[in-house]
Amino acid sequence: MKRRTLLASGAAAAMAAVTGLPARAQEKTKVGFIYVGPINDGGWTQHHHHSAMEMVEHFGDAIEFMYQESVPEGPDAERAITQMARSGADIIFTTSFGFMDPTINVAANFPNTVFEHATGYKQADNVSVYSARFYEGRAIQGTLAGRVTQTNKIGYIASVPIPEVIRGINASYLHAKKVNPDVEFKIIWIFEWLNPAKEADAAKALIEQGCDVVLQHTDSTAPHQAAKEAGGVYTFGQAADMAEYGPMPRISSIIDNWAPYYIDRVQAVIDGTWTSTNTWDGIGTGMVGIGEVSDVVPAEYKAEAEAMRDAIATGDYHPFTGPITKQDGTVWLAEGEVANDGDLAGMFFYVEGIEGDIPS
Repeated sequence: MKRRTLLASGAAAAMAAVTGLPARAQEKTKVGFIYVGPINDGGWTQHHHHSAMEMVEHFGDAIEFMYQESVPEGPDAERAITQMARSGADIIFTTSFGFMDPTINVAANFPNTVFEHATGYKQADNVSVYSARFYEGRAIQGTLAGRVTQTNKIGYIASVPIPEVIRGINASYLHAKKVNPDVEFKIIWIFEWLNPAKEADAAKALIEQGCDVVLQHTDSTAPHQAAKEAGGVYTFGQAADMAEYGPMPRISSIIDNWAPYYIDRVQAVIDGTWTSTNTWDGIGTGMVGIGEVSDVVPAEYKAEAEAMRDAIATGDYHPFTGPITKQDGTVWLAEGEVANDGDLAGMFFYVEGIEGDIPS
């Protein structure tokens, strides 16, 4: 594991009294990032780092930037975050769900540092949380998957059983089923965010079971390589465009765009206006991007997916609109009813039609 300081020098930063944090004495605003994977993973971490570098470019020599990559979730994360806080960081972004408790623990010991935790839900006076409505992109992927499958078998490589991942499975399935009532989902959990070998094995297993579309909520490009080698299998980029695998097998993607958020939050530290917030944005604000749909997809299906993207962006359509029934047969949403954010945030059930259990 490495920590690198990339840029230094610049303007002074002071925290306003409204934040309850004391003024900062140093001349530079020190910005740190803790990453769960390597910055060249091709997906989640690489795109966080790409967005961070856009932030660095925006501020130039007004900030000092540091990061540590490939930090495992758990005790190692707490040590890494502590080390970064001790180095004088003014704001630290911790960019994986499993960093939640370590972030909270370290924040309690460093009240003069502010923290931003990605995809979690625990806040403190000096801890904000932020995430993206990835399920909006999953709905579009599900629609495309349901349209292009020839076997009616869609595979899903799932990472860690938390509501974020379950929302994605449900959104994908519901929309695949809407356009193709004959589809079935086959789900393989690998219990890690990034493990190229496991991801490749999962993709191969799904393909062997007859899946000709493979979706993923994991971070590497390994499933795309497996699909490319198999031939005739469709995939979708995760977190990054993964366009090098287009036009086939990769036919579209969910792209995470964190840069505007990072710029805004660092600017708030510089201005002394930072406060603890809970941000959950999606396609409408640009935090979730949809990669170009490949021309391998028939034009009418491409247009259908793009129309859904636009309707979600304007708020005219919500991916979780009833009627929706849970896997156990109970009604979750009545006709026309839209899920509220509280229910979505805590989602821990499959919708009707998905087979198997959610791992504990």
